[in-house]
Amino acid sequence: MLLEGIFAAVPTPFYSDERVYYRKLEANIARYSRSLLSGMLILGTNGEAVLLNDSESREALRVAAEAATPEKVLIAGVARESVKATVELAEAAAEFRYDAVLVRTPTYFANQMTAAAVLHYFRSVADRSPLPVILYNIPQFAPYNIPIEVAAELAQHPNIIAIKDSSGSVERIRALVEATRTAPRRTVTVTPVFEAVTGRMLAPNDGSGDALVSIGGQTATVTAPAATIKTRSKEVGFQVLSGSAGALLASLEAGAAGAILGFAACAPQACHEVYLAWKDHDLKLAEEKQQRIAAPGRRIVAEMGISGMKYACDFNGYYGGHARAPLLALTRVEKEEIEGLLAGIRN
Repeated sequence: MLLEGIFAAVPTPFYSDERVYYRKLEANIARYSRSLLSGMLILGTNGEAVLLNDSESREALRVAAEAATPEKVLIAGVARESVKATVELAEAAAEFRYDAVLVRTPTYFANQMTAAAVLHYFRSVADRSPLPVILYNIPQFAPYNIPIEVAAELAQHPNIIAIKDSSGSVERIRALVEATRTAPRRTVTVTPVFEAVTGRMLAPNDGSGDALVSIGGQTATVTAPAATIKTRSKEVGFQVLSGSAGALLASLEAGAAGAILGFAACAPQACHEVYLAWKDHDLKLAEEKQQRIAAPGRRIVAEMGISGMKYACDFNGYYGGHARAPLLALTRVEKEEIEGLLAGIRN
């Protein structure tokens, strides 16, 4: 699976009584699908995945997948504290036709997460997952910073294709790129313009395009043929993705293939403009676009957290709503600050 470009870390909307607001999730995904994003991450950190039960998680994955256009790469956050539970959610994601799963390290037994234990966990998940695995390093919340050498060893696994690193360190991104250069290269299917081809793009017709026609006085069902798309192949190695909007351009320059960003949930166009300018080799413009999102991204996502990101979504026309307890709501002053930070970054 090709993982180039910008991916939004999608929030999970809630009603005021904290039930998951699936219709708003559906509406958000439909709007992200009309953007230039490469895809979306469902149930990542910004999706408050650790605050959802299994039933809610599965339903959120299903609703998001059905609302997304086939061209968008879908990544499911499936990490659980055990290998068994993680694999079970990965299997559910495969049923909903996701393209890859994002897996972080377990957190409860953090003091026992030795290098050997982490290697065993990720390898065991990758051995049994029906979808390609993306490692997730987020030491701010999971009290374990995956060592570079461990990531390099895991990159040799045939079903581990990438890492999302949210440490915020560009030097670490550079080190990950260098350490995983010897990982096996894979042949992936892409479009004629080298964009990702998702499993949903290649899926057989599901009958939704069937029609009733009259033939010789008899009624018959005619199934619409599956859409055919032109594809080609591309060789890719282990892919490194940044999780920091403030370090986006520097990470791309260091060799990152793209980024999965919480700030892209409320400002997808602004984040994509950095990537697009960099892709066009216009570093001056890319730096200008980077400076535009650096301070807002840091303040809203890194410092104000989930509630800040959700209010920013509300302000920019997406549905964010409240965070689920025990996360606290913003103050009026904080909301006004976000509005000021986003005044020049509307979508």
